[in-house]
Amino acid sequence: MKAKITERVVKSLEPAEKPFEVVDTQLRGFILRVQPSGRMTYYFTYRNKANKRARIKIGLAGSVTVAQARDLAEEYSANVTKGVDVQNEKKTERLKAIQIRERTLERFLETHYEPWVLQNRKGGKRTVETIRRNFAEFNKLPLQDISLLLVEQWRTKRLKKGVKASTINRDVTSLRGLLTKAVEWEAIEDHPLSKLRPLKIDSSPNIRYLSQQEEKRLMETLKARDQGIKDGRDRGNLFRKERGYEFLPSLQEVTYGDRLTPMVILSLKTGLRQGEVFDLRWKDISFDNNTLTIRGESTKANRTRHIPLAPSAREALENWKAQQPEIEPEYRVFPGKKGSRLDNVKRSWSKLLKDAEITKFRWHDMRHDFASKLVMKGVPLNTVRDLCGHADIGTTLRYAHLAPEHKSEAVALLG
Repeated sequence: MKAKITERVVKSLEPAEKPFEVVDTQLRGFILRVQPSGRMTYYFTYRNKANKRARIKIGLAGSVTVAQARDLAEEYSANVTKGVDVQNEKKTERLKAIQIRERTLERFLETHYEPWVLQNRKGGKRTVETIRRNFAEFNKLPLQDISLLLVEQWRTKRLKKGVKASTINRDVTSLRGLLTKAVEWEAIEDHPLSKLRPLKIDSSPNIRYLSQQEEKRLMETLKARDQGIKDGRDRGNLFRKERGYEFLPSLQEVTYGDRLTPMVILSLKTGLRQGEVFDLRWKDISFDNNTLTIRGESTKANRTRHIPLAPSAREALENWKAQQPEIEPEYRVFPGKKGSRLDNVKRSWSKLLKDAEITKFRWHDMRHDFASKLVMKGVPLNTVRDLCGHADIGTTLRYAHLAPEHKSEAVALLG
């Protein structure tokens, strides 16, 4: 078929049983070939000095834009007009590709993938760390030598060491992403893990949430911790007084000793992910509308959501705001040093759980606690999905068993 190749045209194309080509009506020799699999490739065709038809591959649709492909095709066309042997140029490009192929996993990660993933993926830093830490034995291998068999053997060794299947699947996903980009950038021809299936895991794992007794102990421990910090400030000021140093402000008149208590209360009562708590700014909180906004750039699904504030969450935020020396809309609600973004609260969180005698409860489990208790109070699963920002209802269905009355009512219909 003939048409001016545009982004709109490319998006409208549907694969057929046999390959077909779209010939550009504006630039002679510029074509798009569509495979039955849906794979689309840009080419430039021309006649060489021997008057034989030849073609040069420009790139895959999706890896290059229509504008980029057209620019390259125009460049090739201009060179052909000047009598330049574009096939020799293509051979030079192939030599460059071969050089890339000869690079090891370690080199490809450092030179190509790391800069890209850090720029384009929120969890880029974690992805790079995962590949370096868990696939160190592949570092010196050329990319094309990383095979399905090698990864299968790697998984088997990890399972024997007692690593959870879910953890192994996440690690392999990180490596798979790197190899996918290696194929797109033509560093390797085929994806070695295209036929690798993830390890089977329980699709409905046990959900960890706090019992009433555990939640009570957690809150009592937080309260005692805050008082301990306040008393410690007073003791520190006494030390300063004895030595003639300037006093630090007393904490006895404020609600919290530091940020941990309001962070925990907010997490339990809103279901925010830890990263969302770290990214939260005062402009995202509306006390007038009693809502909290999580902006798309901070979320896992890149989708903004609005969460009503429970009374305890609102009170925690108001009390925390009241004890801040300066507040601007752009300021982080829970800043790190000099207003920077927090990295983690592992040490204080671990000690808090130890003091509260709570075991096997991660920070992320506060999100499970939020969703679980909503479901147990009869909140519809779709509403829970919206509040938690789940990308699909399947994630929310993990909590369905916590509403047994619905199953009982359904079975009761049988009489």
